[in-house]
Amino acid sequence: MQKLTKETWKDYKEYPEKVIQFGEGNFLRAFADWIIDKMNKETNFNGSVVVVQPREHGTTIHKLNEQDGLFTLYLQGIKNKQAVREYSVINCISRGINTYTDYSQYLELAENPELRFIISNTTEAGIYFEENDKLEDQPQKSYPGRLTALLYQRFKVFEGDTNKGFIIIPCELIDRNGEKLKEIVLQHAALWNLEEEFVNWINVANTFCCSLVDRIVTGFPRDTINEITEELGYQDDLVVVGEQYHSWVIEGPEWIKEEFPTDKAGLDVKFVSDMSPYRSRKVRILNGAHSAMNPVAYLYGLDTVGEAVTNEVTKNFVEELIYREIIPVIDMPEEELKLFAEAVLERFMNPFVNHYLSSIALNSMSKFKTRDLPSLLEYYDKRMELPKKLTFSLSALICYYKGKRGEEEIQLKDDQDILDLYKSLWQNYDGTESGLKQLVISVLAYEKVWGINLNNVPMLTEAVTKYLLKIENLGMKEAIKEVTRINSTIEAR
Repeated sequence: MQKLTKETWKDYKEYPEKVIQFGEGNFLRAFADWIIDKMNKETNFNGSVVVVQPREHGTTIHKLNEQDGLFTLYLQGIKNKQAVREYSVINCISRGINTYTDYSQYLELAENPELRFIISNTTEAGIYFEENDKLEDQPQKSYPGRLTALLYQRFKVFEGDTNKGFIIIPCELIDRNGEKLKEIVLQHAALWNLEEEFVNWINVANTFCCSLVDRIVTGFPRDTINEITEELGYQDDLVVVGEQYHSWVIEGPEWIKEEFPTDKAGLDVKFVSDMSPYRSRKVRILNGAHSAMNPVAYLYGLDTVGEAVTNEVTKNFVEELIYREIIPVIDMPEEELKLFAEAVLERFMNPFVNHYLSSIALNSMSKFKTRDLPSLLEYYDKRMELPKKLTFSLSALICYYKGKRGEEEIQLKDDQDILDLYKSLWQNYDGTESGLKQLVISVLAYEKVWGINLNNVPMLTEAVTKYLLKIENLGMKEAIKEVTRINSTIEAR
């Protein structure tokens, strides 16, 4: 069977390169690239995407280039109140660049005057300041370091022309992602002693937008790929599956949509002056529920999000988590939040999608910090009590990083320092309650992730230890039942 390439795909089209995309993963391809593909087909956008691989290891860039940037996207879920399954070939990626093997090709992007947009999704852990990055590195370790080097090259090539800046739209799920990215770029400019004219050019010529993305993407359909290949009639190593629902809130100047005409393609993309309410609602309810349910449901023995919200015990856990612990601390009208929560649970139960819990476990520590810790802390501040489900989930997360589900090995994916921390703690655990408490104290004190020492939150150390002890001694199936029978909060003493 032939592979999907421009030679075998009769509708293949070439477009001028207008977008640099940091990230080759399933989400950006099923979200941003789908949006750009729609704009190419239904508006005058007329632009393609150059994909830059942000991590050293990975094979997706190679596969993209083998398939001439083409891949098949299946959208499955509720559309206009009906269950709809449809697919299309996404034809907006021109090529992929691996900065670890083709750094000079990466820098050459700065010379293309038609490139206008930069989009990224390097996970929550991707936007950080790496003080050891140097301008002469090939490449810099961090995404912001690499971006600064590209911007500086652009500045030099076009001699500071303010018409040659970029519209930069990060999609990472951190608060004020555009502002944070710009702040780190300026830190690198200072660290590298770059001229003041370049700093002025960053501020004047470039627009850093904060943004919020929303679409559940389950990734490569490994369980059904043989049937899908038969249905398609060609081989595609980059098939990706997502839900029908999509939303993109971009905080930035109104004029951006003249260059990025999503509205003319009928897309749910909003350009707003303040995205804060949208972010709180989405990150706390949808992403927060995802991250909190993940270790609980996985250790319970379930493998997909759908199973987690249809199994009676874990469904009860998730619903109480959302309605009793997350919604009460979000500063928006309650009815509006409940309607959004109902839609979220409906999306979790998408009959077409097997959204594997393991696929959303990447960087679970930083995800919990971003998505769930604010709700936990604000709940305590408002009620002087710890939210039971969120606290239990934190205990389950620590157990998850033990790397075992019964006799099954869990393939943990996180920054190496976090993996090393847990490996050391669990290997040295002596099996006693006091030993387990010391393990919890060490995790909660890891300020590099949490930003604070969580042992200073009243009763949290004791509560997390108590739940973790139950999970260790009873197993998740018994521990969660016992948790759901007790009061909805742990009283602080």
